[in-house]
Amino acid sequence: MKPRSWSTPKCRLPQYNWPIISKDIGAEVWVKHENHTPTGVFKVRGGITFIDWIKRTQPGATGICTATRGNHGQSQARAAIAAGLTAKIYVPFGNSIEKNTAMRTFGGEVIKFGEDFDTARLVAIRVAQEQNLVVVPPFHIELLRGVASYAYELFTNVPDVDTVYVPIGCGSGICSTIAVRDAMGLKTKVVGVVSSKAQTAKLSFDQGKLIEIPSANTFADGMAVRIPVADAYDIYAKGAEHMVAVSEEEVAAAMRLYYTATHTLPKARVPPPLPRSHKSVTKCKTNAWA
Repeated sequence: MKPRSWSTPKCRLPQYNWPIISKDIGAEVWVKHENHTPTGVFKVRGGITFIDWIKRTQPGATGICTATRGNHGQSQARAAIAAGLTAKIYVPFGNSIEKNTAMRTFGGEVIKFGEDFDTARLVAIRVAQEQNLVVVPPFHIELLRGVASYAYELFTNVPDVDTVYVPIGCGSGICSTIAVRDAMGLKTKVVGVVSSKAQTAKLSFDQGKLIEIPSANTFADGMAVRIPVADAYDIYAKGAEHMVAVSEEEVAAAMRLYYTATHTLPKARVPPPLPRSHKSVTKCKTNAWA
């Protein structure tokens, strides 16, 4: 079914201070509910701005080609098809059945290739060149223009937040949050959250250089990245406070807590609420999970 419009209504999505989560963590915690977007994730914002940029700057473009674990792909398929473009989307074998179905429902052509996201990304670039399609990278300034709007909403409504925890895949979320914080002149600390099984961003941050890892086999598929994005690294290396790695068990526990507290089921890339013993939480009065 083709969306009626590839633009999004001019409304702001909520952020709530959930008492159960705050009590469990031992601090005031705000949750930014990007699960209320048309695709259930913040990346829909970047899809709108990127496709708008293509239509304005490349009027002869007929379609796009990209790689994804699902969230980015849904965003691009939705925006591209509504704008009259085709959407060819590469995913690794074993990718989420539900996300594959969602991308097809939005009108995208889903093609399985490779064992992980980074392998699928390389073939997407090659195919885009061969078929004269616009390649949509996982990180691009025109994606950030849209993604940044969720951070702006959060900081506008909770300007005194001490620390924001942002999950990292390729980095659009954390980099947008850093950019908005700096533009608004806030002192908020931005902490990156990675899976303990996909620590490429954390290792790169800690060692001060790009570090690839051999595997990113985590069920938190939004964070399942082996190869860091250099442009994203340049931003979070300077703007992030530090990085935190969370285990598979902690991600699962966080999903259960979110479900108990908010009565909604989050995707497995949410930044898990850290235990009250964690130094980032105990030193802060107000925290936000974006």
